[in-house]
Amino acid sequence: VQLVESGGGLVQPGGSLRLSCAASGPFISIDAMGWYRQAPGKERELVAVIAALITNGGTAKYADSMKGRFTISGDNAKRTVYLQMNNLKPEDTAVYYCNAAGYRLGHHFDVWGQGTQVTVSS
Repeated sequence: VQLVESGGGLVQPGGSLRLSCAASGPFISIDAMGWYRQAPGKERELVAVIAALITNGGTAKYADSMKGRFTISGDNAKRTVYLQMNNLKPEDTAVYYCNAAGYRLGHHFDVWGQGTQVTVSS
């Protein structure tokens, strides 16, 4: 199972970015996908996670500091999860990692992407 992330970059405070993460691999069934982030000198923390990649109102969970600014969504057919980030703040600067968990041929997997840098600075 492989995850490919895209969409990071440099943005000014108050700006927006959209991250994408696509999962690939044969015979996989995904239970949940999500985003975590790790800032320099800090531990990796949850950003948002969505169960079963249900679009338009799927079960999503957010870290409190991201509620109202970040929106996670998913596309089952594309095995892709998106993170729309609005009103970005300098403290959102971090490496953002995609995570996917599920089953492949009866075996559980829990994998991480390579990370994408998000820098919020004027």
